Amino acid sequence: MSAKIIDGKIIAADLRARVAGEVARVKREHGLTPGLAVVLVGSDPASEVYVRTKAKQTEAAGMASFEYKLAADTPQTDLLALIAKLNADASVHGILVQLPLPAGLDSQAVINAIDPAKDVDGLNPINAGRLATGLPALTPCTPLGCIILAKTVHASLEGMNAVVIGRSNLVGRPLVQLLLNENATVTIAHSRTRDLAGICRQADLVLAAVGRPEMVKGSWIKPGATVIDVGINRIPGADGKSRLVGDVAYQEALEIAGAITPVPGGVGQMTVACLLVNTLRAACAIRRLQAPGV
Repeated sequence: MSAKIIDGKIIAADLRARVAGEVARVKREHGLTPGLAVVLVGSDPASEVYVRTKAKQTEAAGMASFEYKLAADTPQTDLLALIAKLNADASVHGILVQLPLPAGLDSQAVINAIDPAKDVDGLNPINAGRLATGLPALTPCTPLGCIILAKTVHASLEGMNAVVIGRSNLVGRPLVQLLLNENATVTIAHSRTRDLAGICRQADLVLAAVGRPEMVKGSWIKPGATVIDVGINRIPGADGKSRLVGDVAYQEALEIAGAITPVPGGVGQMTVACLLVNTLRAACAIRRLQAPGV
């Protein structure tokens, strides 16, 4: 029997609609328009497409969108000055600097400079520390999206054996903390883990974020397990054109898993939707309003 396909496109659209409803409410009741500022340094084509998508969806949700496009040779001091300006701007509730930055710029210094209250990427060490200690925090968007997708299959993740493959600050590490907050039992693994296949076979929930195309084989999946594939890898196709694949061998896993996210059309759809969630939450927290119902 083939696994249930977790349709990130539909789930993300529903989430965006709920965000738009909450934005309309805070506008009506409190005169608050959440604002998101996105800073793009350089002209990386993939980043430019992603930034346009963010702006379009921000505006569609009824939020204010502010875009700042800087040259690749922008000095670090100028970028930090812009962030300081956005930190002080009352109309901006979320600040996102598109990564990776061009060579010569210190990404960590830039992340550290963002006001933690406006850090909608959840990468500032203060937010990371709050998440790690179980305190309320703005959370990286992709891990948040993974949890939402998993909970469309399982009403509760409590007591489930979860394996996270990948230990990046952007996905793997915060994902572990979010799963612990859901009372799951979590193993964090990576490309150098011994007997990775055996560890995966014990998991009720496999979350692959290792950045290696189709590394996780179908034989690694416990029958009936839920698989959340975070990977987005471009590889050559049979027709000479490139194609996108995840970190999981999808066709193999489809025959064994109970539920699985496709690539594309799975986790990637959730990232921008969760960015909107974080911006709305940040705006309400800054104005000391009740947390929105999304």
